[in-house]
Amino acid sequence: MSDEQTRRVYERATFGGTMSMGVRPAVLVVDFSCGFTDPECRLGSELTAEVEATRQLLDVARAGEVPVVFTAVGYDGSGRDGGLWPQKMPALHDLRIGSRWVEIDPRLARRPDEPLIVKKGASAFFGTNLSAILVALHVDTVILCGATTSGCIRATAIDLLQHGFPTLVPRECVGDRVPGPHEANLFDIHAKYADVVALDDAIAYVREATSAASPVARS
Repeated sequence: MSDEQTRRVYERATFGGTMSMGVRPAVLVVDFSCGFTDPECRLGSELTAEVEATRQLLDVARAGEVPVVFTAVGYDGSGRDGGLWPQKMPALHDLRIGSRWVEIDPRLARRPDEPLIVKKGASAFFGTNLSAILVALHVDTVILCGATTSGCIRATAIDLLQHGFPTLVPRECVGDRVPGPHEANLFDIHAKYADVVALDDAIAYVREATSAASPVARS
């Protein structure tokens, strides 16, 4: 099927509507841990551009007192806490809690008050308290960054929708190991689950949201 035929099929199904964003955003950075951003790890790839773009967004978010939440995949020494997933991806055993591969990429300069959720599955919601954190912070919109587009970003985007959080995915802030799955999943995420936007648009939204919110509302 050609790209034009695909476009027509998706248009007929009314995919790709635009979500209404709120005024209390949070930035969710999924699995930009060293195990995914350092090519020396078996699970890693070259994501320098994506990490640097995410840092740009984080600088703006932090200046506006927008909450930031990080996740990382990590397992104990046995790997049994990974359930079935390591059977499909044995390299997940490399992501041992306490190792460098589970640490957030230092280029993102995670702050002590920015929660880190260590997860076992693809979605940032599966088996975690992410929903409780977002609710406690009164978040009504999420800006989703991280890796990988075809795995944990897609799974998290679906669950954000299902948990009632309108979501922006800045194209420059998500990455994958190879281009094909990355582009295909961005296309599908935008069609069904979130709004895929340019980094500049996400930054403009954050600035608009923080300027509109009162100091009391942001506290």
